Formats: sequence, structure tokens, C-alpha cells
Amino acid sequence: MECDLPPKTGTSFWRTSFHSVNALSGFGILSIPYAVSQAGWSSIILLLTVAVVCCYTGILLQRCMDSKSLVKTYPDIGETAFGNKGRILVSVFLYLELYLVATEFLILEGDNMEKLFPRKSFVIAGLKIGVLASLVVVASVLWAGAVDDVGFHERGVLLNWTGMPTAVSIYAFCYSGHAVFPTIYAPMKDRRMFPMVLFITFTLCTLNYSLMATIGYLMYGENLESQITLNLQAGKLSSKIAICTTLITPFVKYALLVTPIACAIEDWLHASKHRWISLVIRTATMVLPCVCYLKIFKSSRKWSYELPCIVAIIVAGSVIAVTGTYASLKQIIQHL
Repeated sequence: MECDLPPKTGTSFWRTSFHSVNALSGFGILSIPYAVSQAGWSSIILLLTVAVVCCYTGILLQRCMDSKSLVKTYPDIGETAFGNKGRILVSVFLYLELYLVATEFLILEGDNMEKLFPRKSFVIAGLKIGVLASLVVVASVLWAGAVDDVGFHERGVLLNWTGMPTAVSIYAFCYSGHAVFPTIYAPMKDRRMFPMVLFITFTLCTLNYSLMATIGYLMYGENLESQITLNLQAGKLSSKIAICTTLITPFVKYALLVTPIACAIEDWLHASKHRWISLVIRTATMVLPCVCYLKIFKSSRKWSYELPCIVAIIVAGSVIAVTGTYASLKQIIQHL
């Protein structure tokens, strides 16, 4: 049994678009400049490619939900495509991803609190600021470069193949909003407009990510930290605004990430004892819509150009997951 979804009140197009942008805007924006510093300017092309692929898989997710009226959640899609085993597999990927992202929130929170308040202990209350957080962070970093004497003098490199796995995995993380797309789509008044919602969402987020990547790389070049807020000058007003905004964001999203996990645990206590371990968690939500879509519509569609595209996404997503995870683990071991 899944957690109850909000009642279908007929969410408007623009409200749905706002919710979608809010869901996709997150901590990924802090690491975008670092991704470019690892792979070079040319990797921005990959950022655009990942955005297009994830937008397309979001559309596939919609088609899967439209296949049956009872399909309301991501696990429902897995069950429709592959039965109970499919539901378990999708649920594990979904909830494990949410758990890992929630854990990353805590790590980022600690890093930024140490940057803002070194050697101090305190308790802070959270405020809900929504999608505004990403814009505030970008504006603060831009202010630091233009006004706080940091400048935009770094040239960077055009291409660095060794850093490409790290960059692509970060790009995939930036667009991993598929877990909440079913919840956003279900109460929409005119569901036919959902592809346009996705187009607006990914366009706005990509513009924001690209801007942050450009100004961050021009400011700090190869010296970028894993989060750009760690590069900002301590004591500057722009730095404090950016870091405080970053600190507030997890208070808004942490509960949203953990609640589905709690619901699943309550269900699985008497439903299943299976454990799954996989290296493809990083891009699972990009691959699963493709697999489920092929299974659900295998007998009702005449495939043309779409089939090789979907297969290519599945293969590329799996490769990115393995290589990206390997690169991340390698960096962690090197820093021990």
C-alpha cells in the first residue's frame, strides 16, 4: 500500500510547472561548476544532452501512467510492466535513491555550516523558500565574482576525458526529479499539457545550471571545490547569503524525501524481506521509465526511431551509473 496522494483538485498548468521546477531545482546547482572543472567546457554539451534525455524519459513516465487509470505512483508503473517483482525493483531503486539524496543533504549541510560558522555548535530553524533558493545562490555567486574582487579571469580547459565520468554523473544527479513526477502529474487538470510542463521545467533549470557552471568555472577554474559555496570568501555578505540559502533548502526537502521511505518500510515489514544492492542507483530513475515503457507498450506500438533511442538511453544510463560510481568511489579512497 502506497502513501495517499493529494486529492485530484485540478492543478493548473502554471502551478504544475512551478512545482516541477521546484522539484528539479536542488543541491545539484552547487556542484555544476565542479563538474565542468573536471571535464572542461565541452562537457556543457553533455549537460544539455542529459537534460534532453531526462525530459524525454519524463514523457515516457507520463505515457506509462496513462496506460491504466489505477497507475498513480512510480511503483505502480513497475507493477504494471513487470508484476509484483517489478514493483519491488522499482520501489527499491526509488526509495534507495531518496535515502541517498537525503543522506547527501546532511553531508552538504555539515560542510556549509562549518564554512559559515567554523568551530561553533548551534541549532537553526528552517524556512520554506522553494525554487527561489537556486536563484538566490546563483545571484550571490555572480555578485561575489563581479563585486567582491574575485573576477572572471580563469580560462579553464576545453576537454578533459579523465573527468568525464564524474561530470556526467553529476549532470544526471541534477536532473533526477523523476521520483516526484508521478505525484506532480496525477492532480494536473489538463494532463495533455504535461510534456510542455517538462519542456519548461528542463529549459529553465538548464539555463540556471548553465549560468552557474559558466560563472563558477570562470571565477575559480581548476581550483573549484565539490560545492562552489566552499570556494566563496568567508565573511563576505554574498557568501553568507549563498551559504544560508543552501542551509535552509534541506529543511524544506528532507521531509519530502524521507516520508515515502517511511511509508515503504511500514509496508515492507509484512510484505517482503528481499534486499537489493546495485551500482546503478545514480541513474536508475532515468533508465526505469524506458524499461517500463517498452514492456507496457510492446504489443500496441509500431516502433520506429523511438526504439533505438530508448535502447540507447538504457545502455548509456547503465554505463554512466557504473563509471560515475567508480569515479566517485575512487576519489573518496584517494582522499582517505
